[in-house]
Amino acid sequence: MVDFAGWEMPLLYSSIMDEHRHCRTAAGFFDVSHMGRLRFSGRHARKFLDTVCTRQIFGIQVGQCRYGIICNEAGGCLDDVIVYCFDESEYLMVCNASNRMKLLAHFAAVKGDMVFKLEDQTESTAMIALQGPKAIEIVGALSREIPTLKRYRFVQKNLLVVKLIVSRTGYTGEDGVEVILGSTMARAAMGMFLKDVKSGQSPIRPIGLAARDTLRMEAGMPLYGHEIDEVTDPLSAGLGFAVKVDKGADDERIGRFIGQSALEKIAKDGCPRKLVGLGLEGRRSARQGMEVRQGGKVVGRVTSGCLSPTFDRPIAMAFVDANLTGIGTNLEVDLRGTAVGAVVEPLPFLRAVAKA
Repeated sequence: MVDFAGWEMPLLYSSIMDEHRHCRTAAGFFDVSHMGRLRFSGRHARKFLDTVCTRQIFGIQVGQCRYGIICNEAGGCLDDVIVYCFDESEYLMVCNASNRMKLLAHFAAVKGDMVFKLEDQTESTAMIALQGPKAIEIVGALSREIPTLKRYRFVQKNLLVVKLIVSRTGYTGEDGVEVILGSTMARAAMGMFLKDVKSGQSPIRPIGLAARDTLRMEAGMPLYGHEIDEVTDPLSAGLGFAVKVDKGADDERIGRFIGQSALEKIAKDGCPRKLVGLGLEGRRSARQGMEVRQGGKVVGRVTSGCLSPTFDRPIAMAFVDANLTGIGTNLEVDLRGTAVGAVVEPLPFLRAVAKA
């Protein structure tokens, strides 16, 4: 167990390799209750979310989730979030644990005269994720409706006396669901899913933070504090799909988002550096902050790296000069004084990862 943003979290239960591979072949169970859950409701709830989110919230369908970025005025990322639409005046935002208090302060500072209610439901609810190729089959035994959900859609369900929000989302590159429920019922619900784990008969195993990290790296998914932060813009980080640079241009009801002017300029001028995937020679893993070089010149830095359990080789993500992002470009990574060959590879490393 380790401290993570004030929460006591499981780093691993058995081993990173075993947990990672189990999620890729069967079903992994994650307690992600540390993620922030913020409820927005009222007359200007949608308008406010369009002011702070890079994606367009206006027009989002009831039962739809949308991934987006919260930016500062300079276009830097305050956080990446998922917004759930319950109706045109009620939404739920899931954010990163380490950024929850920062976002609450930011929202209070930019609210202006907009009228809406913001309720922090993080501690009154719990959140769990079931991910892997067998996850939907398992959930299908409890509900016929949930397996019919499209990616980035959700449904509200009553399971016995437990009210659930179930979304077809995740952070592993696998199919699966994330479930939000009242914190008082979480223990019973988790027990139902994990009741056969100790017998070895269950296709579900609990997965810790360490394997969650290697899973998301293979899927090319950003982690706040690594691929994105307050001085990194989402366009450079390969998150252009989550930014509507011309937001509000064709409908004055939508308005512009904070940081839009800065991102418009970056989109026009081009990004001086971009996020790429790297495949490394040998068996040693790169770590955040390590230099990426070409011809002895520093051309970038590693943001994340690991020995991939799926591909059994070292992979990494790194920001490099924009002219060096072509697939197959030969680079080097300085592994604490030892230069190791690296080749630019397409992200995600794991193919067929859906985007919101």
